Amino acid sequence: MPRPLQALIHTEALAHNLARARTAAPDARVWAVIKANAYGHGIAHAYAGLRAADGFALLELAEAQAVRDLGWRGPILLLEGAFEPRDLELCSRLNLWHVVHCEAQVDWLATHKTQAPHRVFLKLNSGMNRLGFTPSAFRAAWTRLSALPQVGEVSLMTHFSDADACGADTSDADAPSTAGRGIGAQLRRFAAATHDLPGERSLANSAAILRHASAAGVSADWVRAGIMLYGSSPDFAQHDARHWDLRPAMSLRSRLIATQTLEPGDTVGYGSAYSAAAPMRIGVVACGYADGYPRHAPDLPERGTPVLVEGVRTRLVGRVSMDLITVDLTPVPQAGPGSEVTLWGRGPSDSLLPIDEVAQAAGTVGYELMCALAARVPVAPEPA
Repeated sequence: MPRPLQALIHTEALAHNLARARTAAPDARVWAVIKANAYGHGIAHAYAGLRAADGFALLELAEAQAVRDLGWRGPILLLEGAFEPRDLELCSRLNLWHVVHCEAQVDWLATHKTQAPHRVFLKLNSGMNRLGFTPSAFRAAWTRLSALPQVGEVSLMTHFSDADACGADTSDADAPSTAGRGIGAQLRRFAAATHDLPGERSLANSAAILRHASAAGVSADWVRAGIMLYGSSPDFAQHDARHWDLRPAMSLRSRLIATQTLEPGDTVGYGSAYSAAAPMRIGVVACGYADGYPRHAPDLPERGTPVLVEGVRTRLVGRVSMDLITVDLTPVPQAGPGSEVTLWGRGPSDSLLPIDEVAQAAGTVGYELMCALAARVPVAPEPA
């Protein structure tokens, strides 16, 4: 019998969340971002729910090949572009669009031999200060790219650093002391750097789609829907997924494989960090940090990490170990070995444990929990 831990992928939730992106930005085409193996959901599983997208955006050439092998013939965008000159050969063969964010990538294109010109997205560093040309260098890069016979259409893009921030505004000017911050400042930099240049534009990530798509220029021609597709709120805890009408696309489920009865003073787990204050039953769950569950998830009564047992909310007790966690069975006295446990996502009887709540308890974000799912955890679409 296999270990009972499994990640179930809800294809209909992916399709619903994609539709939410279209509703929020009705005049834009939608990139479905499937980097990091579709945020841990598996590219094949995600593709089944996201094939109505206008294009797929990702990082790895192997991921692009996988999408083509699934039958996709539409646009695929490499969000960080080529990593070395020979990557451009596969871009030509697979008809990939790719980001250009530095001079070296322009140099590689200038010496690349191709029959079909490449579609590129020239990236402006508008304040994130990771990738992209500075505003002062952007126009020269555009001029150089546009003159290359290896390049067909040049599109323009940037990435917002603060679209999810509380109070982020698309209109207020930034004070000098906060220059570089705020979606409004980044919009103005992008507009100034690109105002008379031709080409399609792409600016908005999930947070900008949900919070700012109605502002002038934000939706542009393409939006890049990432975390929202997988049912996590990009601005949690200001707003949860239900506020944005997003549905969880992954449920991590296991079962109790044992129970223990504790007396006052009995301890649980490594380091004896948890001590029972009163008689209690605990359940032992087949899941641990080797599966991607956060090792530092707390078990304190006032801010314990939530878990569902048979759809009833309870909490972690004791330290997370490599293969096991232990949970308080006080709210669910009928539970025993074989009882269903939901680590995040959908539980029985329409119960729900948002991944963002688990992440918040553990001091991280839903993105990390999804992407950290270990290879040993079976991932499969939920049975119809």
